[in-house]
Amino acid sequence: MQPKAGRLDLLLQDVESSRRYEVEIQLGATDESHIIRTIEYWDIERKRYPQYEHTAVIVAEDITSRFLNVINLFNGTIPLIAIQMRALQSGGKVGLVFTTIVDLLSLGLVDEDEEGQEPTDRAYWETRGSKKTVAMADQLLTIAKAHDPTLELKYNKFYIGLARNGQPCNFVVFRPKKGFIRFEVRLRNSPETQERLESAGLDVMDYDNRWGYYRIRLQPGELDKHKLILSDVIAEAYAASAQK
Repeated sequence: MQPKAGRLDLLLQDVESSRRYEVEIQLGATDESHIIRTIEYWDIERKRYPQYEHTAVIVAEDITSRFLNVINLFNGTIPLIAIQMRALQSGGKVGLVFTTIVDLLSLGLVDEDEEGQEPTDRAYWETRGSKKTVAMADQLLTIAKAHDPTLELKYNKFYIGLARNGQPCNFVVFRPKKGFIRFEVRLRNSPETQERLESAGLDVMDYDNRWGYYRIRLQPGELDKHKLILSDVIAEAYAASAQK
C-alpha cells in the first residue's frame, strides 16, 4: 500500500543491483490517470527508499500514440519504461507477448547525481561494508593512479568515487559490501567486452545501462589474481573519460 495513494501493483528489484521498478498494470489502452499513477508511485518509493535506483514502469494492452509522446516526454526527466502486453491464442492455448515501447533513457552521469554525492567518510564505509573491502578500494585506486597520480578516493553516501583536485572523476566507482566489493567501470556495453571479462574469470553482474558501467563483484584476495584484466579495463575507462 502507498501512503494516501492506493496500492502499487508490482514492486520488482534486481537482486544483483540497487535498482527497483515500480510497476503499474493497466487493462486496455493507456490513459492519463494510469500514467500519473505510475509516476506518483515511483515518486513515493524513491523518496521512501533513496538508497535504491528507481524506475517507473507502465504495462498496458495498448500503448496508444496519443500518450506515447507524453510518456517519451516524461522519460526525459523521469526514468520510465512502457511495455505493451498482448495475449495471443493458438491451438487452444494463450500466450503473452511483451513489447518494450519506451525504454529507459540515460539521465546523466553519476558525477551529476547530487544525492549520490552527499559526502561521508571512510569510517562510514568501513561500517556499511568492512575494513577489508574498503581496503580493496585502496588497491584499485593504486591501479588507477598509474594513469593520474592526483586521483584520490571520494566517499559519497551510496558509492566511493574518484576525485581529481576535489572534482569528481568517476570512470570507476566502488561499492564495498560486507564480504565483497562491487567494482564498477564505465565502458561501452559490447559482447566482446562482456566475453573478455567473463573469460578472465571475473564475476560480472548486470550492465548498468543508465550510467554505462560494467558491475563486477570482487572477493577479498581476488585483486592479485585478476590484476592484469583489472588494470586493462581501468586503463580503457580512463582513456575513454579523457576523450569526453
